[in-house]
Amino acid sequence: MDRNAFERQARSWRQKALEVSMMYGAGRAEAEDIAQDVMLRLWQMHDELDRYESPMALVALMARHNLRNHQRRRKTEVLDESVVISIGTTPHEVLETKEDDAWLDKRLRQLPTTQRTLLYMRQVERRSHEEIAQLLGIEVTSVSTLIARARRTLLEEIKRRNSL
Repeated sequence: MDRNAFERQARSWRQKALEVSMMYGAGRAEAEDIAQDVMLRLWQMHDELDRYESPMALVALMARHNLRNHQRRRKTEVLDESVVISIGTTPHEVLETKEDDAWLDKRLRQLPTTQRTLLYMRQVERRSHEEIAQLLGIEVTSVSTLIARARRTLLEEIKRRNSL
């Protein structure tokens, strides 16, 4: 499916993901997160969407599975705190730098898929908020909010880690 065809369908798919999520017990905010996760996943697989007989059924299935995953994650979320590490050039400091990188990578993987993907699109792919919103069929303010939420989460983790 090309970009234009995806953009034409995005709003109806997003609405379906919202409806399904709320029908299965998600609150409005959680349903928004799930719908955005579904839209991100659909965009990631947009080249394969033509082979599905009913993309709308796929959206509903993805929304149900994402809701289940959100509910599971909420119960078992445990944060791991580490020791403050400084950057330097000695072998010991090089090892500490590698530990810092591993710590940050782990924290990035712990972010919700939506936030992680939006950060990637913004920071690595250098896409504008407007471009991300258009690709995913969401509001620009939602893009800004989710990116800010992801950055805030990472900043809080860094502060927590540095206060040990």
